[in-house]
This record gives sequence, structure tokens and C-alpha cells, in this order.
Amino acid sequence: MAELRRLPPELHERARAVASGGVDVAEPRHAATVVLLRDAVAGGIEAYLLRRVGSMAFAGGMYVFPGGSVDPRDGDAEIAWAGPPAAAWAAPLSASESLARGLVAAAVRETFEESGVLLASPVPDDRELLRREQAALLDRSASMAEVLARNGLVLRADLLRPWAHWVTPEIEPKRFDTRFFVAALPEGQEPVHFRGESDASEWVAPRDAVERHARGDLGMLPPTVFTLAEIGAYSSVAEVLAAATDRDVKRVLPRIVVDGDDVLLLLPGDPGYPA
Repeated sequence: MAELRRLPPELHERARAVASGGVDVAEPRHAATVVLLRDAVAGGIEAYLLRRVGSMAFAGGMYVFPGGSVDPRDGDAEIAWAGPPAAAWAAPLSASESLARGLVAAAVRETFEESGVLLASPVPDDRELLRREQAALLDRSASMAEVLARNGLVLRADLLRPWAHWVTPEIEPKRFDTRFFVAALPEGQEPVHFRGESDASEWVAPRDAVERHARGDLGMLPPTVFTLAEIGAYSSVAEVLAAATDRDVKRVLPRIVVDGDDVLLLLPGDPGYPA
């Protein structure tokens, strides 16, 4: 598997510098991302993917799940909350109670910002109102707590399940410590693509996405491919959520190996990746 993940030549110099201690390693920022899922009409499941604008400094042109960095206001204790409390999320997310609260709230906020899907209740029928609140979050003129409070909404932590925990490799100048969640598309809601940080979106069967990536038709970062490959083993959203409930989430840091002229990226399951 490592043979399939040689790093491009433009990253070799930085990889060697990091390996030798010649450059400072960036501290990763906490982030959350949500694998939004639905049962396909023809059977199986589909995941919602966004293509990041090519000019973005991180993962430009890549297909990703909705997500982003934790905002300091995501940890606001005033956020109306339903479902498992923040303390119950601490262990599955390998986080303090306050960070766990911020991660769950960031997952809900980023999903709403980037897809228009709101993991809260009761969701208003007024699409124009939702669009205004989405814009308020995007321009940071309002916090998640404020948006929920003024619309009488409650964040639905019970709609999320922890799935994975990935940290950006040390060679990247911009790094994230990201918790991956899975969630079913709430009944009555559909994603509405907002052209901000992304320029395209689609629902895709996980296995099809992995195959398209292997052909070079769908650019994705390794954690996205890895996650889709795992989820592709299930035949329904209910099965994914059930598996996530008992899942032992391990922190994964892809390993960069300098081997002569080669620089390889190793993931769990590859020979040489630490147990």
C-alpha cells in the first residue's frame, strides 16, 4: 500500500527538513468534520462531498466532508443542547469536557455553514431565514449559541456519532487535529450548496468514490479515502450509526518515511506503520 502513496517531489525537501529537525513543526488546530449520510434509493448508502476551491491554502481542489476549525465560541456553555452531554463525549473524542463541547458544536456549525443541513431542532421551514443565519455564521457576525437562541433551536448532539480522529502529517505547514463524525441526513432536509470555500458538491456511494479516486477522477486526501473505504463496508446508514456507537476511536497520525530517493506516506495497515 505504501507504494501507492509516494509523496510528490515538491514535498520531498520539506519532508527531509522535518525528518532532520531543520524546520519547526506546526501545532495542529482542533477541527471537526461530518460524514453526512443517506440511504440511496437503489440501495446502499451515499455520502455528501464538497470540492474545495482550488486556490485554498489547505486541500485546494480536494473533495472533502463538511468541516473546519473549532471556533472559540463553539465551546459556549450557553448553547442549548440535547443528547449526550459534553462530558459523555470527552472519552470518545480524547478531549477535555470543554474541548468536546467545542468539537460537537463545531461539527454542527460547520455542517450548517457548508451544506445548509442543520443538526438541531425544531428546524424552521423558512429557507430564507436559514440562509440568513447561515450567512451570519459564515461572516462570524453571530455565534452558534446566538443563532440557536434567537430561533428557539436546540443543538442535537444525539444525531452525531464519533467515527475517527486524524492529525495532519508533520510535513504540512498548516495542520489540523480533526475528529470525524457520522450523521444521517435529517428527514425533510437537503443540502444546499453554498459557493464559498467550495465550488462543487455531490452525493456519492463510498465505494464509487474510492474507485474514482484510484482512477485519478476524484481528488481526496488520505483520511477521506480511508473513511469512505471503511463506511463502504456497510449497506445502510443505520448500520453505520450502530457501528459508530461501539467504535473505539484511535488517534491516527500518518507517518512520513524518507527512504533514499523516495518519501512515503504510511497509514494504519501499511507495513512499517507503528502499531
